[in-house]
Amino acid sequence: MEYDEVILGRRSIRGYKPDPVPQALIREIVGLAMRAPSSYNSQPWNLYVISGRPLDLIRAGNVERMVAGVPESREFRAGSPFAGRHRERQVGVAKQLFIAMGIAREDKERREDWMLRGFRQFDAPVCVIVTYDRELADSDDTPFDCGALANALVNAAWSRGLGTVINSQGIMQSPVVREAAGIPDHQVIMKSIALGWPEETFPANAVLSERKPIDEAVVFVGFDE
Repeated sequence: MEYDEVILGRRSIRGYKPDPVPQALIREIVGLAMRAPSSYNSQPWNLYVISGRPLDLIRAGNVERMVAGVPESREFRAGSPFAGRHRERQVGVAKQLFIAMGIAREDKERREDWMLRGFRQFDAPVCVIVTYDRELADSDDTPFDCGALANALVNAAWSRGLGTVINSQGIMQSPVVREAAGIPDHQVIMKSIALGWPEETFPANAVLSERKPIDEAVVFVGFDE
């Protein structure tokens, strides 16, 4: 694909085919993603690419603990809930997804099932866990750099015909993730990225989230009109 095709065409994928993804292809995608810029070339990220039984254990443990009411143990700070225009955008994309899936507002059973899909990593055949060394926890550059890596990874995957969705639901129960993936204590679990071949018939996969206009986000300074 051309660069513009990747950027403009990519969308978050929440429905996947069960087909496995070759490790060689994932290595290629990760290699591209690791060309992402980082502060002074610090490259603070670590990646755990998980599939098969370990991923099944994470899915099952995550769902069981959340359904049982075990408090979430997400390690990377979540901050305060969104409010104002940021909350409006969050609600807006949720509405797009529910409309696409035909989930009515009063349909509590299907809404709960949708939530559980997130805890199951959307049933993707592969999950990429992004971590960083705990000694970098006070660095504001570290999450910025890991975000650059995640952005590069999802775009590289899309350019190869693979879909992704960045999420936190799949790592809400960090002890389960840490044990199944063998993540050492000196690393902080930051994000998860579901990855696999998009199921084209899955309605939510057609949703392209809206973007605010350039003039709402950008201020040009010092340019001649």
